[in-house]
Amino acid sequence: MRLLPGDGPCRRRDSRSQPMTAQAPIPAGWSWPGDDVRQFGHRTVDIIADYLSDLPRRAVFQPYPAEHARALATEPVPTRGAPVDAVLKDFVERVAPYPFGNGHPRFYAWVNSPPHPLGVFAEALAAGMNPSVAGGNHAAVHIEHQVVRWFADLAGLGDESMGLLTSGGSMATLTALTVARHRAARRADIDVRADGLQGHARRFLLYLGAEGHGSARKAAELLGIGSANIRTIASDDHHRMRPDALRDQIVRDRANGDIPVAVMASAGTVNTGAVDPLDAIADVCAEHRVWLHVDGSYGAPAVLLLDEHRATKTALARVDSLAMDPHKWLYAPVDAGLVLIRDRHLARDTFSLVPPYLRTDGDPDGVNGPVWFSEYGFDQTRPFRALKVWLLLKHLGTTGYRDLIAHDIATADRLASGVRAAPDLQLLANGLSVVCFRCRPVDWAGDDQALDELNREVLSAIQLGGRAFLAGTTVNGVFALRACVVNPGSSAADADAVLAETRAMLSRLAGSPNHDDTSGA
Repeated sequence: MRLLPGDGPCRRRDSRSQPMTAQAPIPAGWSWPGDDVRQFGHRTVDIIADYLSDLPRRAVFQPYPAEHARALATEPVPTRGAPVDAVLKDFVERVAPYPFGNGHPRFYAWVNSPPHPLGVFAEALAAGMNPSVAGGNHAAVHIEHQVVRWFADLAGLGDESMGLLTSGGSMATLTALTVARHRAARRADIDVRADGLQGHARRFLLYLGAEGHGSARKAAELLGIGSANIRTIASDDHHRMRPDALRDQIVRDRANGDIPVAVMASAGTVNTGAVDPLDAIADVCAEHRVWLHVDGSYGAPAVLLLDEHRATKTALARVDSLAMDPHKWLYAPVDAGLVLIRDRHLARDTFSLVPPYLRTDGDPDGVNGPVWFSEYGFDQTRPFRALKVWLLLKHLGTTGYRDLIAHDIATADRLASGVRAAPDLQLLANGLSVVCFRCRPVDWAGDDQALDELNREVLSAIQLGGRAFLAGTTVNGVFALRACVVNPGSSAADADAVLAETRAMLSRLAGSPNHDDTSGA
């Protein structure tokens, strides 16, 4: 392959002997002829295709080699450019062989799906255009506006709703709670945009289920509310927020003169897959005029698309805001979060700040365009996140997504059934595509602390063994192994293999018999 533009050492220019003029050439390394772009692009596509097709045959996970880590930690900033061949070779040798693991069909940790191949190439298309999607009358703005409208329609939030793509569920939740804080402050005659929360005797409070996501605590801290002002609401036996406990807490807080800002419910908790009783929670919020935010970062696609969650989907139409992550259960590449706000005018009132250099003609058919997303969130420069979501929705449709999500749940159910059938395993929770369980040898005589330690050892052995990957968590006060299936490429055979690997590690570490005959039950 011949050198592409910019290959080879970059020569230093003597500015005294080569002054810049109107006719100065484009600097070396900037302009690539079309044929060179195609040649490099084809090689990159080959690398991506090989990587994706080889994943099932690789170790699920392997730690990054210490020698590579040391080299990266000590390598100085480049001063002279390297040929693109060398740069690409560096990627192939030092990056591609050591992935996070989430593309592998037996990677069941956390909620990290593999990217759909169309999404991978959508990222390249978006990067090639490289627009800032703050606003204006260009294609990327219209695409994001359509994606937001599609999801608002699915959730039943109505024509007055608004939303935008974010980096993920954490930023989506922060955006929604900022609007909720603005509304609560305005009702209390506080100009929170000008004055913040300085010097106000009344406390602003948030309400979070015991299984709620940690991003809510970060949001409380960033918003000046403080994590100490989060009320943790008790869960029922199925790890769902209890509406009666929520109502009682809000009543007590109002009696004390505090300001309830928002309730943060879940449509699929990350820990156990629990879906809160959203309709009953919406009743409490309506009764006490408290903002209802639903974290659907993981579970919202299942709630919106699967028939068995029709009642919960109906309840979503009552929320004030909804967060979800297309980069989780819609298989879009990271990053792609989404926030929907019922009241578009309130959202704009919360964030809008238009400096003189961004003012346009105001004509939706002229330069201005249909919407300025920068007036509905924190970011000014915004990437073209919507393209991958748009292309995937157009390609798969809601029917295609329904089939993929149902397959994931069926695979998780296969794993849960195997856990139930195994005499040395104990099922602790099973919601959506999450399965939480622990190892418990048949004749275990130790205490709970020792059993927790044994399970931690089993988990570490699984993660470093390369044949499966689970996460650890706590359920009902005990340490648990946690599986979450968000990979349509994972099969019943993979679920059986994960179960067999778990029991093999348990047998090795605890000496309990390995019942291979029931591992696939």
